[in-house]
Amino acid sequence: MRKFNLILYVIPILLLVFAIPLHAEEIGKDVKVTYLGHAAFKIVSPKGVVIYIDPFLSGNPKTPPEMKTVEKADLILVTHGHGDHVGDTLAIAEKTNAKIVVIPELGRYLTQKGAKNVVNMNKGGTYIFQGIAMTMVNALHSSSVTEGNQIIYTGDPAAFIVRFENGFTLYHAGDTAVFGDMKIFGEIYKPELSLLPIGSHFTMDPGEATYAAKLLGSKYVIPMHYGTFPALTGTPEEFLRLMKDIPQIKVLVLKPGETVQ
Repeated sequence: MRKFNLILYVIPILLLVFAIPLHAEEIGKDVKVTYLGHAAFKIVSPKGVVIYIDPFLSGNPKTPPEMKTVEKADLILVTHGHGDHVGDTLAIAEKTNAKIVVIPELGRYLTQKGAKNVVNMNKGGTYIFQGIAMTMVNALHSSSVTEGNQIIYTGDPAAFIVRFENGFTLYHAGDTAVFGDMKIFGEIYKPELSLLPIGSHFTMDPGEATYAAKLLGSKYVIPMHYGTFPALTGTPEEFLRLMKDIPQIKVLVLKPGETVQ
């Protein structure tokens, strides 16, 4: 009886021990993805390269206070010129000397504002940094900066497909509507994780994001760009409900500050 009781205690512990690395390996192969609220993410590669995407932090009501300050960044990827995506790019780059990867028109604007380490690229192009390949792809949105009464054009909106040193690939859609080329992204780049806006009004809603997930065919999807402002009415609950019809794709709903790997 004692031996039987011991087995009952030991088996759950063994399952927990072995489940943790399998779960981590299954999702991101040691790529750490932290959601910072809205469309902002911090990503740490297997070799420790720190990437911020659309780092809207200091003014973001959803970003945890302890994550609004950035001590280390190697790369900042900005999808377009709107303030809730450019966010703290200039301040982070000045503090950390991170490279800012953007479309040329936005790059020129940031350079005029004092950025010293801008990597200009364009759609279809790939920039490689320490074994990480970043491909800029299309997004359907707008892109500008407003200063007083002046609207400054900052190039086309874009999205990024990032392939890490170990082969794990993710797609950050930026702000976008659904469009047919997402199927091409899935076929060419095969992203295992897609970060998709669901908030509606300015981007896809949960229904359109569900269709986008079908086109992309990623194993995992993280919803983003929802709940930050009243206009963003799409919810992860609605997205989860709709995605139940696609059981082969797992939806990972992260609270701001949570990490998966």
